[in-house]
Amino acid sequence: MIVAFSVSPAGGDDDGGVSEAVARAVRVVRESGLPNETNAMFTNIEGEWDEVMAVVKRAVEAAGEGSPRVSLVLKADIRPGHEGQLAAKVQRVEEQLGDS
Repeated sequence: MIVAFSVSPAGGDDDGGVSEAVARAVRVVRESGLPNETNAMFTNIEGEWDEVMAVVKRAVEAAGEGSPRVSLVLKADIRPGHEGQLAAKVQRVEEQLGDS
């Protein structure tokens, strides 16, 4: 499965930024060893259901340190028997774009 998630604590710094909290969450994901990537809006992670959800839970906890409330947005592509889709899905679209 691939999960795209975004996590943010309530509040933030003086400018409303949450980059410090998000960095804590991303660090958890990267240290998990699962395939992942982070962009401006989401962090994507690929693996088996239980391992991915465990990492998301730890990331939410890390982002929420010191905050009374955390917001989580999560989208999942559950496709049993398929691995390596984090890059393969993008590659298939790029191939289509190259054909036009």
